[in-house]
Amino acid sequence: MYQELRQAWQELTAPGQLFEVTSAQVNGAPVRCYAHAPPSLREFWLGTAGHGDKDYLVFEDERCDYRQAHEFVASIGQWLHGAGVRPGDRVAIAMRNYPEWMLAYWAITSMGAVVVGMNAWWVAHEMQFALEDSAPRVLICDRERLQRFAEIRDGFPELQVVAVRLRDAAPAWTTDWVDVINAPPELPEAAIDPDDDACIFYTSGTTGRPKGARLTHRGCLNNVLNIAFINTVQPIALARARGAEAPAPGSTPAPNSLVATPLFHVTANNCVAHATTLAGGKLVHMYKWDPLEALRLIERERVTTFNGVPMMVREMLMHPRFGDFDTASLSVLGGGGAAVQPDLVSKIQQQTRGARPNTGYGMTETCGIIAAVSAEFFAEKPESVGPALPTFEAKCVGPRGEDLPAGEIGELWVRGAPVIKGYLNRPEATAESITEGWLHTGDIAWMDADGFIFLVDRAKDMVLRGGENVYCAEVENALFAHDAVAECVVFAVADERLGEEVGAAIHLRQGASVDAEHLRAHCAGLLAAFKVPRYLWFLDQPLPRNANGKFLKRELREQLRVEDAC
Repeated sequence: MYQELRQAWQELTAPGQLFEVTSAQVNGAPVRCYAHAPPSLREFWLGTAGHGDKDYLVFEDERCDYRQAHEFVASIGQWLHGAGVRPGDRVAIAMRNYPEWMLAYWAITSMGAVVVGMNAWWVAHEMQFALEDSAPRVLICDRERLQRFAEIRDGFPELQVVAVRLRDAAPAWTTDWVDVINAPPELPEAAIDPDDDACIFYTSGTTGRPKGARLTHRGCLNNVLNIAFINTVQPIALARARGAEAPAPGSTPAPNSLVATPLFHVTANNCVAHATTLAGGKLVHMYKWDPLEALRLIERERVTTFNGVPMMVREMLMHPRFGDFDTASLSVLGGGGAAVQPDLVSKIQQQTRGARPNTGYGMTETCGIIAAVSAEFFAEKPESVGPALPTFEAKCVGPRGEDLPAGEIGELWVRGAPVIKGYLNRPEATAESITEGWLHTGDIAWMDADGFIFLVDRAKDMVLRGGENVYCAEVENALFAHDAVAECVVFAVADERLGEEVGAAIHLRQGASVDAEHLRAHCAGLLAAFKVPRYLWFLDQPLPRNANGKFLKRELREQLRVEDAC
């Protein structure tokens, strides 16, 4: 079937074909891109108007079809224009996965402005940093985020605030969402270059400060076409390998997708939402993750596609009431944001009626996925994330910067249209991460003879907790802010449910006393809840160091036992 995959791949990307791949100069480097990609997200969105009265956004008992969504988007764009927003200006969105998120997103990008995706977990001072860093003209936020912003509002006297889904009357210093969508439905005209910023999504940095990744229109559009490509090429290859008639490109029914991960991440926004919108499918939103509610929605909305972090899939499959719901509509079940354990691949195949297991590997810095794999390809190579997609070049690089042959382990570098322009206000970080268009992923990997990528480890010091990146330095900074802490190191602890949890080894100052509960409360005041250490070890002796004075983190992690943690 790998021969059939190579053949179908070459046919679909050949000149004149739907997924024809060409080359363009971006920031002085040649990058692969799709020849027939729309020039901007504006054209992408306007092209979906033909889906008409098909359901688009579903939340609880609310429904919005494509025709209504286009009217709302035009009204939001008109209101933003009246508020002084122009192409290149930034508009921040801080809310749960409400339908308003997607409507605001399409309005902002379609008028040439830039979406700033605010992490809904952030506490007030984390919001403050991102708002100072991105300097948006408008902030659109729900009730919970509005309460957090109120704590720092004095620092942003010029920022216009739109309030969404308030339980009470909107504060006088805000504009109610109802007033925004009641503006005339006239989307402002805009000339948008493919390499203009489309959105800024924040990704944590090893220095402890988030970095604003600048995703472009070109990058976002090549990402969604990469998803369309992988959903086309693998079924064709598998059909040919079985001797069956291959499905025609574009013949797959539009998906009904359950949106369970946050829209301020590329997984939900760029991969699930973009791909579903392109096909004229339905996005089913959840207030918060709950496996029982997910099963109920899959049955009610005839959900065909679910892509969350692996622990979500596991929790659904292992739920004692899984068999009480009709999940036969599922055709794709999988996800990314964390490694899909091999046993989960077989569980998907055994417990569903034909759902294909799949996974995608990607980064905020690539506007979404780099590689993807599903069905028999995934079952045969469950430890792989699949081959790099057509608009990427991929290579493994050795410690001296040398290119490594297939089978040898090194840092994975990728180059292509989806690679971000860089980090907002961080030229040094951009230069460190991108070399002549090549993004240093920070992941240690090897590639086999078929071009499939196998991830080995992460070079970056990070905990991947349920799809959320937690950078150790940020948590260490919070711990060190407590007067009682003399030394600390933070590291990942394996967790069956979330993949990894946050652990910390701590040595207190002489004469100081603090318990785990107090220290967690201290961290909760400085960090989003998912970053607060679950496991704490209080050590009587100073932490071990190497000759250079660096803490021996790996040695500590191997020596400490979970059962001894507080």
